Amino acid sequence: MAEVGSGHTGGVRVRVAPSPTGDPHVGTAYMSLFNLAFARQQGGDFILRVEDTDRARYVPDSERQIFQTLRWLGLDWDEGPDKGGPFAPYRQSERSDTYRPYVEQLLAEGHAYHCWCSPERLKQMREEQQKAKRPTGYDRLCYGKTREERAQLPGFSENPVVRMLIPDDVALSFIDGIRGEVGAPRPDDQVIVKADGLPTYHLANVVDDHAMGITHVVRGEEWISSTPKHLLLYDWLGWERPVFLHMPLLRNTDKSKISKRKNPAARLLWFQEQGYLPEALVNFLGLMGYSMPDGREIFSFDDMVASFDWARVNTVGPVFDLDKLAWLNGHYVRELSPVELASRITDHLSRTGVLPPEPTQEQRDVVTSAVPLVQERMAVLSEAEGMLGFLFADETFAIDPAAAAAVLTGNAREVLTSALHALDALETWTTPVIEDALRGALIEELGLKPKHAFGPVRVAVTGRRVSPPLFESIELLGRERTLHRLRAGLDAVTDEGEKG
Repeated sequence: MAEVGSGHTGGVRVRVAPSPTGDPHVGTAYMSLFNLAFARQQGGDFILRVEDTDRARYVPDSERQIFQTLRWLGLDWDEGPDKGGPFAPYRQSERSDTYRPYVEQLLAEGHAYHCWCSPERLKQMREEQQKAKRPTGYDRLCYGKTREERAQLPGFSENPVVRMLIPDDVALSFIDGIRGEVGAPRPDDQVIVKADGLPTYHLANVVDDHAMGITHVVRGEEWISSTPKHLLLYDWLGWERPVFLHMPLLRNTDKSKISKRKNPAARLLWFQEQGYLPEALVNFLGLMGYSMPDGREIFSFDDMVASFDWARVNTVGPVFDLDKLAWLNGHYVRELSPVELASRITDHLSRTGVLPPEPTQEQRDVVTSAVPLVQERMAVLSEAEGMLGFLFADETFAIDPAAAAAVLTGNAREVLTSALHALDALETWTTPVIEDALRGALIEELGLKPKHAFGPVRVAVTGRRVSPPLFESIELLGRERTLHRLRAGLDAVTDEGEKG
């Protein structure tokens, strides 16, 4: 294992540099977590830089979503587009003047050259190379030619790109701060300035990392193959190299790289939509690439910072196991105080439309009263929609058709009629009184087993076959709404079908 260190002075500086090209990727949070944990342990700085030079794929709201989801996870930054800092601006699109002098230097010193090849010509070249089973890569048709000389040949484009001139003796191995010595394939003559004049990632990230004093570049292992190109740029421009550390990629269960096309969990917003707790997701992402010295699986961000050591990063691509995350999230749900869980559930129900954006105090009190009924049964907050939605769905309340077909049949009419009479006669509406009344009317008088006695009542008042404890639910629902739903349930009873 290589020793991680740097000759840079001024302390550790790390960054994450997402592209605002759509919903934030869970990998952004994963990389942010490890960057931030290292920075906090070292007393250094964590920088958020937005790499928005890919204008064709740019999504206007994506940047705001990146900020919002990282802050939701508690992964805040010291410098960034919204905070400023000594190396502003922190958006690449606002730094275009920064790159040009270095491009001119590389051209003047012979490390780069203009390429006027049209996209059609490059496509044909690649197809011919593949057909001949030769390595694909630029054939340097433009190298050493003036614009006028190149214009005399086929496949000419008016607006040139700028390419690196990769030397024959380019070093193909480097020391990685996690993996030790790493080898990479020989790079192509990489485009560093596009035809529109904007820098590509390869140039812009090197220039910006140097300009912002980044000491450690922590990124995914897919960038290992590009590192020799980046090291060349550092050397050509006379800059000190940072330490490179390549994290294992998050994987689907089939071991492929997790992507938004294959897995909804690749979208960071998905975890909010499903009601995962941020502290559970941070724990899970840490567990994906890191092992605590004592082997425990449940740990906080502060625990991770206290023990942080790059030698404890597992280089094998971790499988993104949602079952494991649900188990972990359930643990955190049960660890919350009832008041805090009620607040989280209320916020989630407001976001999903079960409750209004500004719930009334009465609605908040109902959620608080319901927490003891659901806390041990929940893994994610989205389960509260099904468990507690019936408490707030007066105008929109409907019995699940499958539940009605299975339960509101046969003697369900007699069951609901008896339940309605028993509850209507009550003077006190509390859980013990409700339970005594229903047990007396349905089990003692009708002689039914609990499943057949209470199943139709549960479906009529909650709309579902599975709900929080029935008698407590009826107390929370209240007398008038309970009686109204039992009457409506009678109308939904069919004479044939599966009983109970």
